[in-house]
Amino acid sequence: MTEIGRLITAMVTPFDGRGAVDYRQAKRLAQALVDSGSEGLVVTGTTGESPTLSTEEKLGMYAAVKDAVGGRATVVAGTTNYNTAESIELTREADHLGVDAFLLTVPYYNNPPQEGLYQHFKAIAAATSKPCILYNVPSRTVRNMEAATTLRLAGISNIVGVKEASANYEQITRVLQGAPPGFKVWSGNDSDTLPILAMGGHGVVSVAAHLTGLQIKEMIAAHFAGDHQRAAAIHQHLQPLVNSLFVMANPIPLKYLLNHIGFGVGRPRLPLVEPDEKTAEQIKAVLAPYRIDLPLATAAQ
Repeated sequence: MTEIGRLITAMVTPFDGRGAVDYRQAKRLAQALVDSGSEGLVVTGTTGESPTLSTEEKLGMYAAVKDAVGGRATVVAGTTNYNTAESIELTREADHLGVDAFLLTVPYYNNPPQEGLYQHFKAIAAATSKPCILYNVPSRTVRNMEAATTLRLAGISNIVGVKEASANYEQITRVLQGAPPGFKVWSGNDSDTLPILAMGGHGVVSVAAHLTGLQIKEMIAAHFAGDHQRAAAIHQHLQPLVNSLFVMANPIPLKYLLNHIGFGVGRPRLPLVEPDEKTAEQIKAVLAPYRIDLPLATAAQ
């Protein structure tokens, strides 16, 4: 199985001034993220505004990002929604484009029971031989995927891990304790990264890595090197910035800050909107003391 990496960035989808997907800028952003520490990129996930993208746009993003990063980073395609058949079809099409892995999100809106989650993910994983990462994010999907369901799915050979954004440490501990060898847990919340690493987690699917990727990578490396004091210091330093990225629905604050620092990614698509003036000023004020790792020169190439 492909080694997906410890620091994976959930990449935004850039839009141009007319609101169309800007594939050239997506390529530049992908390269810049890899240059600032990302080992993998989730394309058309939550941060990529997947619910507002057409199938054609999603496939265009997979092709563009894969072309941009080549073998420098893994391209993880977010190919699932609340429709199992559609999710299977998109997974197969993305597979043909050469993506490296898939992110399979708990279905939202239709609120399936645990058996429904198992059958849904089992069917999608069967559509590809490539690695699949489950994504549990009950704050967005309503339905929490319980540890027993995750562990049951961990028995499927190409389901290699889970992105856990439940912030339920007891549940995450049960997954870590019961998972087969090689099954990995990535934090789905930047604020939970270091605690989950301390529990035995593998890494993070990060939003903040758009801005501070090298610093997050250093934190992860310090943890695994046994320098827990350094890891804790970086975690504590980054926490106010991480919090500011979620004062409104992700990726509203992140896109605002990327535009503010000079890496244009356009406005979010409706129903998301830009932050109001007061919130925007608060977000900018938090960013001011931080070192930005993203190479901004890439945006103008």
